[in-house]
Amino acid sequence: MNWIKQALARGAASLTEFESKQLLSGYGIPVTRELEASTPEAALQAAAEIGYPVALKGAGVGLLHKTEAGLVHLNLKNAEEVAEAYGAVTGDPAVSQVLVQEMISGERELVAGLTRDPQFGPCVMFGLGGIFTEILKDVVFRVAPLSRWDARQMLEDLRGREILGALRGLPPADLEALAAILIALGRIGLENPELREIDINPLLIQGDGRPIAVDALIVLG
Repeated sequence: MNWIKQALARGAASLTEFESKQLLSGYGIPVTRELEASTPEAALQAAAEIGYPVALKGAGVGLLHKTEAGLVHLNLKNAEEVAEAYGAVTGDPAVSQVLVQEMISGERELVAGLTRDPQFGPCVMFGLGGIFTEILKDVVFRVAPLSRWDARQMLEDLRGREILGALRGLPPADLEALAAILIALGRIGLENPELREIDINPLLIQGDGRPIAVDALIVLG
């Protein structure tokens, strides 16, 4: 399915989180397994299908900081907790989509994405992520397309690159997998001129070192 054309056809300025992740997945970027739910019953069915514990989040146009808005509920262990979380997020009028998502654990959060520069075209971005992205401002950029060397160099250029190594009993991050994600982001930008911006935050490093996109937004225009 062409997610970008579908969004443009309905006049949307961005893809939904679900659509954004589906597009990323089509380019080989690992994303969380999730299902959309439009009713409490659908949320319970999705949780049972994915398997507990799960996360439930509300999404909508312009909702960029869902955690701070109380729209992300983690580690839900049973149907009662899922139903309660569904009621909580749908009480916000800005929420137009509810996602039930597999619960992913990891202590290291990164950010990755793409921006379309008026002069240089699509540029891939990578840095330290999570809720402190704007404060730390430890990000690097490269113009697409990226070679494997370019992508690996982006990892090396982070001021806080030690976070990618073995740390406090955690294994090192899978650098080849991270490099592959950055290369894929460049491809997406080059092959989809309608796309203006990609934001993956957090790009979580799981307990085994593999990265996975937990939240994502693709902006058009």
